Amino acid sequence: MSLRRFMTAVALAASLFGISGCKYDDLIPAEAPLPTALVRAIQAKGMGVNSPILVRLFKEESDLEIWKQTTDGTYALLKTYEICAWSGNLGPKKKEGDRQAPEGFYTVTPTQLNPNSNYHLAINMGYPNLFDRANGRTGSHLMIHGSCNSSGCYAMDDEQVQEIYSLARHSFEGGQREFQIQAYPYRMTPENMARHRNSEHFAFWQNLKQGYDHFEVTKRPPNVGVCDRRYVFDQSAETVSQLSATGPCPDFSLPVEVAAKNARDAQEVERLVSTMEESEFATYSTFSYRTGQRISADAYAAEQHRRPGYDRQGNRVGGGGGSIFSSFLK
Repeated sequence: MSLRRFMTAVALAASLFGISGCKYDDLIPAEAPLPTALVRAIQAKGMGVNSPILVRLFKEESDLEIWKQTTDGTYALLKTYEICAWSGNLGPKKKEGDRQAPEGFYTVTPTQLNPNSNYHLAINMGYPNLFDRANGRTGSHLMIHGSCNSSGCYAMDDEQVQEIYSLARHSFEGGQREFQIQAYPYRMTPENMARHRNSEHFAFWQNLKQGYDHFEVTKRPPNVGVCDRRYVFDQSAETVSQLSATGPCPDFSLPVEVAAKNARDAQEVERLVSTMEESEFATYSTFSYRTGQRISADAYAAEQHRRPGYDRQGNRVGGGGGSIFSSFLK
């Protein structure tokens, strides 16, 4: 680092501490402001800094999307982040210690933000939810967090989780009581559904696709309920709150436009499947982690989907990272 850049960083730090009697505790990462460029992007898309958010996760593509509410009440894509690491295979988490990252529809409230995480910052996804519990699934502390190292979580690099956490914090400051996380195995296009047609999880993924299609069509979060051990979407908030997760489902259906998309895509999936060669279908890892099993380096690599440039401890290869002043040193 040049002396000039070093002195610039020192001067910046001193000025921050001097403003309005600012103390070190006021500059903790959890309270850091959003980057100026991200604020500009929010404003350019007709959103408010404190407007509600929604998160979508896609394992196969390793993408995390932040959607934000616009002035007309619908949601638009603000930013896509590359997930740094997620563990396990495509498919839902089923039991404590299986190292699977969850799939499904989850709800985050302000109490689920953790500014004191061992992994910089963390957002508890809310696993297990009603669906998971109705299906006998166990586990706890499933997070979106920093450090690029996963044992069933969605790990981001520290700079990414700083932004994501701040966006969540701002949405709560704006009055959003809870936001939705939609966690998918992949983008649920007919082509991807056809490739994964032979998976043991396909029926579960078809259920998730109903919620996926709802958001794709309406650009609004669906009301999510659970009955008969499956998800149901877009009934009234009052209706879904009265459902029994293990009891029978009442008679109701998806909105017309959503049902039409779901039916069209299902027909296209079957058409594609009928034309595909065996080699075109997705194959799946046979690796599965058992609680208490000693995991070798090769097995760990097989179940850890990590962005290049990070080691198995989640550290950047060759260094990297930095403090909140890093960008001023470049």
